Amino acid sequence: MDYSIGELAELTGIPVKTIRFYSDTGVLPAPSRTSSGYRRYTDEHRVHLELVRTLREIGIDLATIRSLGHRDLKEVLALHLRAVETQITALQRTRAVLRVTLDKDAPAEEDLRRLHALGKLGGAEMAALLDTFIDDVGGDIRPRHEWLAAMREHMLPELPAEPTTAQLDAWLELAELLADDDFRRRLREQSDGFWAGLRDMAAYHEIINTVMEVGLAAVEEGIPPDSPEARPVLERVLALLGQTREQAVRMFDEHDSRGERLWRLVAIVRDIEYDPRPGQAYAWIEQAARAATF
Repeated sequence: MDYSIGELAELTGIPVKTIRFYSDTGVLPAPSRTSSGYRRYTDEHRVHLELVRTLREIGIDLATIRSLGHRDLKEVLALHLRAVETQITALQRTRAVLRVTLDKDAPAEEDLRRLHALGKLGGAEMAALLDTFIDDVGGDIRPRHEWLAAMREHMLPELPAEPTTAQLDAWLELAELLADDDFRRRLREQSDGFWAGLRDMAAYHEIINTVMEVGLAAVEEGIPPDSPEARPVLERVLALLGQTREQAVRMFDEHDSRGERLWRLVAIVRDIEYDPRPGQAYAWIEQAARAATF
């Protein structure tokens, strides 16, 4: 029996976009195509896709999955055990949502949406979504793609076995943000020029760290960004960045605040305190740049 990509997605619960990504990158064997060019998948593809999902759920990266050959029975059973343990974790999360929902006098439609979404968005699905995000935003600029890949571990939080409502909502919002085509496009467009011209990543990081330290020092010293005292601080920042005031203002105009939101969501899911200092430093620099008249 064969299936269209939509039918396969419905059977497995794996999004069409993810299946297409797996097919195009060699994680899933290439499907046959109709005379009109439509993909047709078989039961072998379905079984292979379930295995890929299991392997992703237990933390195996796509490059390793792509290179796997034949496995012996013991390895298969070991993988199955880990899959069962993953399912137990998923059930624990569902139990946590149900408990929170039942504690309410009048459960709402939002609670049902949360339950439904959680059932379709486990660790493997989030990992696959992040992989497509990195591939899409990275584009054909290799340094940008490599930097995003290096940041992958920091961008992929693990949802606790018994998450709070705040963690669940952050998990679902994070998935929506990673899948947002407009967000991906904005990140590409805003960084094309920078990444195409970047030559020394280490030097860049040193500059950015210094800029943040300068901005944060101004905040901590209580220097008003629209005061005469702010001017030498701003001049130093602009010199470090190699920008004019107008270029800095344009950079802030084009900045997408959803980038910061992404890191806030990751912090919520991980139950760690979000560090507000970089945001405070850059907020001061932006205000100073907009207030300056030179």
